[in-house]
Amino acid sequence: MKCLSFLIIICFIMSCQPKEHVNAQDIVDKAIAQAGGERYYNSKIEFDFRDRNYCAIRDEADFKLERQMYKDSVVTTDILSNSYFLRLENEEQIQLADSTITKLSNSVNSVHYFSVLPYGLNDEAAKKTYLGEVTIKDKTYHKIEVSFSEEGGGTDFDDVFLYWIDIKTYHVDYLAYEFHVNGGGMRFREAFNERTVNGIRFVDYKNYKPIDTNTKLYELDALFESSGLKLLSKIELENVKVEACFKC
Repeated sequence: MKCLSFLIIICFIMSCQPKEHVNAQDIVDKAIAQAGGERYYNSKIEFDFRDRNYCAIRDEADFKLERQMYKDSVVTTDILSNSYFLRLENEEQIQLADSTITKLSNSVNSVHYFSVLPYGLNDEAAKKTYLGEVTIKDKTYHKIEVSFSEEGGGTDFDDVFLYWIDIKTYHVDYLAYEFHVNGGGMRFREAFNERTVNGIRFVDYKNYKPIDTNTKLYELDALFESSGLKLLSKIELENVKVEACFKC
């Protein structure tokens, strides 16, 4: 009986230990592979979002992210690349203050970034931490934290993201983040309307915020389960098109 009791205690202690063999980087790599993998690296992706047209051209490490808006007879095009940002109005370049360039660059990059998740989680500045397994709506997920180093992490390098990756499909079904601009806050997103376009997975999101302003970021999954979040909006991409684009 003493031996049996000792074994039970050992098994209990081991079950409480973190799964050290689980590597956040490996999980993210699998998630990217399942969502599109190498198809991202040489691609042209277009979509419409909230009455604006977006186009992303990626050629290995090089990229050009565009946003086009129409108002009256004016066509405004914002272009963000590895090395520059510019705004065109009816194809004429507009001179902008540095602070305006930073604001517009972040705005363009944000929409493109979320549109192709989990692609982008392997940016050099991204730091990944495995937080364990959790259950949401009777499914088990790997919970991954992604933060960013100051060097190469952009103006919002101090933002923190969480991703819930299905342990079977390696799809990102939920994400959350804490931001600090405009007074700061937190958001939790639930993926829906999953579809695959030319080999790349796209989803739309239901966008939530916590009802209690004292909520911690790491509690958002539990609050989602217990109806502690408020639906703010839906983030829906329309007319998605994907082309292979070698040496664009």
